[in-house]
Amino acid sequence: MTTADWSDLEGELDLWRQAGRCATLWWRDDDAVRPTPALDRLIALADGLPLALAVIPEPAVEALAQRLAACPAITVLQHGWRHVNHAPPDEKKAELGPHRPTDAMLDELAAGRRRLAALFGRRAIAVLTPPWNRMSAALVPRLRGAGYAGLSTAGARRQAEPSPGLRQVNTHADLIAWRSGRFVGTAPALGLIVAHLAARRTGTADADEPTGLLTHHLVMDGEGEIFVARLVALTRAHAAARWLAASEAFAA
Repeated sequence: MTTADWSDLEGELDLWRQAGRCATLWWRDDDAVRPTPALDRLIALADGLPLALAVIPEPAVEALAQRLAACPAITVLQHGWRHVNHAPPDEKKAELGPHRPTDAMLDELAAGRRRLAALFGRRAIAVLTPPWNRMSAALVPRLRGAGYAGLSTAGARRQAEPSPGLRQVNTHADLIAWRSGRFVGTAPALGLIVAHLAARRTGTADADEPTGLLTHHLVMDGEGEIFVARLVALTRAHAAARWLAASEAFAA
């Protein structure tokens, strides 16, 4: 895994500034269902920065909508339906994988969209974030017809629109090492961010895809919070960095 330090991030942003370009970033946090102290800490960390909260529709509660009412910088994305694994034990986890009929999954997603619209109104935008960042290839061409305008998984996107009219904007730096369930570490996290920024700047990745930070507030530990706080402060202070709201990131 590529690693980096804070000076590497500053240096990369300096290169963007010298080129007269702006390094865009966006922030997605997964698995929201209800207000928790961890969610309160996440909101405090963001401190008004645009934040896309991926909400699991079926178990989401009204109290979450009430908590977010005072947070205009937070946008709601759809995180599957129930975040339930349907893959067999010998395969990677997936709720929307190739293990069930496509129409059955689309029915669940439609119920999820209705649920989020009822709870969050216009704050919920038509962007799907599949649980575990994976989904059946057969679903992708059906999403636009099902009312979705955007899709978000993980890794540098191969194309801006994997299906006509469907905008893909991924995350590139997951802060959790899932085998341990703890913060991945400052050097690896910065390595992911700097690598994607550099790839965009040099043309080896889509320059128009904003670099995505992925957090999970329910499992974020103290070290992860310290990292995010420093990342937010550094990027806010740098003239060549700008955080995008999800509505802007997914705009054509």
